[in-house]
Amino acid sequence: MSIPRLKPYLSLFAAVLLFGQVVNAQAEALPDFTTLVEQASPAVVNISTTQKLPDRKVADSQMPDLEGLPPAFRDFFRNMPRQPGSPNSPRGDRQRQTQSLGSGFIISDDGYVLTNNHVIEDADEIVVRLSDRSELKAKLVGTDPRTDVAVLKIEGKNLPTVKLGDSDKLKVGEWVLAIGSPFGFDHSVTKGIVSAKGRTLPNDTYVPFIQTDVAINPGNSGGPLFNMNGEVVGINSQIFTRSGGFMGLSFAIPIDVAMDVANQLKKDGKVSRGWLGVVIQEVNKDLAESFGLDKPAGALVAQVMEDGPAAKGGVQVGDVILSMNGQPIDMSADLPHLVGSLKEGTKANLEVIREGKRKTLTVTVGALPDEDPELGDNPKAGAERSSNRLGVSVADLTADQKKTLDLKGGVLIKDIQDGPAAMIGLQPGDVITHLNNQAIGSAKEFTDVAQGLPKNRSVSMRVLRQGRASFITFKLNE
Repeated sequence: MSIPRLKPYLSLFAAVLLFGQVVNAQAEALPDFTTLVEQASPAVVNISTTQKLPDRKVADSQMPDLEGLPPAFRDFFRNMPRQPGSPNSPRGDRQRQTQSLGSGFIISDDGYVLTNNHVIEDADEIVVRLSDRSELKAKLVGTDPRTDVAVLKIEGKNLPTVKLGDSDKLKVGEWVLAIGSPFGFDHSVTKGIVSAKGRTLPNDTYVPFIQTDVAINPGNSGGPLFNMNGEVVGINSQIFTRSGGFMGLSFAIPIDVAMDVANQLKKDGKVSRGWLGVVIQEVNKDLAESFGLDKPAGALVAQVMEDGPAAKGGVQVGDVILSMNGQPIDMSADLPHLVGSLKEGTKANLEVIREGKRKTLTVTVGALPDEDPELGDNPKAGAERSSNRLGVSVADLTADQKKTLDLKGGVLIKDIQDGPAAMIGLQPGDVITHLNNQAIGSAKEFTDVAQGLPKNRSVSMRVLRQGRASFITFKLNE
């Protein structure tokens, strides 16, 4: 065979060789999780709970939830035998048992275990199953529903433990790995990357969640999230789902937050957090324009609690908090995370924008109340109506209404006609306290300010609905 005839075969051989080199290079670039799993798995545990409910309550009560699992699966994992009472007991005293499954991990060799609050909530009995399949009854040390963290204690010595990492050092795009018991399958391993950091979820104000695309399913809750050094950087806590299963959005509690909570629970049995006493909201593009800001940033103060730390420190409704102790507030959700980490009595310097000017306020942080303070009921109707170009009829607040809502001024919406007010969602019973950055003291003031509103520019309005305040924006195009 002549050399020219070999050329096509040599080219093909070279292409195959090059492809093999590319495949090998890609294989070498992928992480190897085997050593990490071998070292970390012994400290990961399965947690099962038992809760007893009277028959008469079972029909009306929601069973311990497996994170939105469809009913067919939920029934599969729950055992609910009837527990008859004494021969003389009425039928209503009979009991049923419900069981739930979750995960956890051992943080000290003498038996302290971290998991989620919702895994063990309302449990009458908690059982921890170790990697060698031995089962131990656990004592509940303490829980913190606000962060969804719980601390358990099992009896043991020289137990395997996890290594704790630093969640602040996590980077978006970094490989992470979860070990847990999804659907009861112990020590299942899934991997992915960090999708985002500092996520705030509804009703979870005090947790800057780590978002990942690690496959997390019912039963994974409470289990550890590892970095590539084999260190725990989070507690797998929640999933976003429309089907009851994994959809690529998983959320973990940063281990720094969890350990701060755990240490307080072990020491004091409860968790203390800093508190400013304000209601805040996000600053969007329109609000930024209406308040004279260069770009959307900060936390807009929509409400200030009477005699709260913020009120005593001079914070006012309409202030936009840009930083606290030098740490920037890019999103409004950043503020609760920072304040919550402070202890009662700590001095906090707040940089705010007020009427277009920067100010620095010093506030003494208070202690977060056990229950969120009520801000008053919805006011009742009163006084006379006043129509205006917004298509809304308003009335002066009565003295009792002002006292109930802790207001010095404001107007009550009596009726909504067709117009801008209806388009932005105002409702009868709402209270308007500010319009176009001006405090409203009466129906006449409201009408006067409304008549002078600019056209084709974002205008802000502060509205109180059922005791909760927020700023909204709109534009007049006529």
